[in-house]
Amino acid sequence: MISSKILDKLILISILAVFVTSMFMPSDVIGLVALATVGLSVFRRLAVRKTHPTDYKLSTINPQLYLLAYFMIVVISLAGSTLFALSLTGFLKTVIYLGFYASVVPYIKDNKDKIPLIFGTIAVCAGFEGVAGFLQNFAGVNEISTWQDVSALNPEDVMTRVYGTLKPYNPNLLGGYLAACVPCVFGMFAYCLTTKEKLVEKNKPSTLNPQPSTLLWLFAALLTSAALFATGCRGAYVAFMVMLICMFLVSAKFLWQNYKKIWLSACGLAVLLMSTAVLCVGSLRARVGSMFAMRQDSSNSFRFNVYQSSFEMFKDNWLLGIGVGNKNFREIYGLYMKTGFDALSAYNVFLEIAVESGIFALIAFLGFLATLIRRAVLFIKNSSDIKNVIFVSAALTSILAVMAHGMVDTVFFRPQIQFVFWTMAATCTACRPD
Repeated sequence: MISSKILDKLILISILAVFVTSMFMPSDVIGLVALATVGLSVFRRLAVRKTHPTDYKLSTINPQLYLLAYFMIVVISLAGSTLFALSLTGFLKTVIYLGFYASVVPYIKDNKDKIPLIFGTIAVCAGFEGVAGFLQNFAGVNEISTWQDVSALNPEDVMTRVYGTLKPYNPNLLGGYLAACVPCVFGMFAYCLTTKEKLVEKNKPSTLNPQPSTLLWLFAALLTSAALFATGCRGAYVAFMVMLICMFLVSAKFLWQNYKKIWLSACGLAVLLMSTAVLCVGSLRARVGSMFAMRQDSSNSFRFNVYQSSFEMFKDNWLLGIGVGNKNFREIYGLYMKTGFDALSAYNVFLEIAVESGIFALIAFLGFLATLIRRAVLFIKNSSDIKNVIFVSAALTSILAVMAHGMVDTVFFRPQIQFVFWTMAATCTACRPD
């Protein structure tokens, strides 16, 4: 009989392998690795059921209850889909994503000491993508497809949009991935600072100088943030602003009372640096300015057309949707699209869910997000466990950043982002408020 400790090690390895394979492998391989995590978790649950220390009871404020309702509605939507075979493919992907979340939640509940390792692995992967993005920006890579409207730009204002190593190569995918992962990098930096301060309190002279790991995580945080801007992904820019707001709000809990001036100075410095970068870098200024060009920018105009067509799809299928999956969406979207504006999705997470699974699925998903955010905020507010407060704060920041990016893009449904998102959601679920 395999012991629970061995199974926990195997589950941890499989979880970390999901993040590592996300950097290089296609979606099918990543999904198989995640499926291994689900299988090991089910086996552990069955094998050590009597000795499992965690309470899994659902309550009215438990996000898992809303997620269960969402899944049941998706099943009904699948059954009623006019393109059952295509929808089944998307449904199986949903099963893997939700199964991965359901596997990570109990693991984190029983192994909170492994949270730094999980977040550290995500942060290292993000750092690798940051280095890849920096090198691509330095080398001036060519576009693989039309990634920006350059018709009204001077040649010197055309941005080199980096895409890292994620497959399929797409700067918006890298931007969304970094939006999900950069909070983990800042979380590891804060974690190292906290560890250092605890050692200082024990009067260990060797800790008076900054630890190499602290400086390394700070460098990684700056590098990945710069790579995010180098993607030219405007949705990721919005996500980064959400990150900054969240990080400053959380840091106020620790700094406002005793270090108010330092906190205000840091906020002002961040705003100044951001403003200076936008004003002084021509390509970045043009990219940010295109966000407000409305129909004059072809990318904006394309999205507006997709939103209009997708909303028409929703109105005709508001109860149960058309069935999950981008293949299913694309087939039915052809009946609604404006000529020459084909699309793989609705380019908005919430509109996509409503189109695919109906209004009640959207309500259930919003309920999941609301209870998840409430749980995380209460934990951050009330808990005295600084280490876990840091990681829950990073997880909440990541979730909000991903949702902000998902308001205007479709890459949320890519596995590289999905598995990070569900890991962050599992962290918030597993850490209950005091």
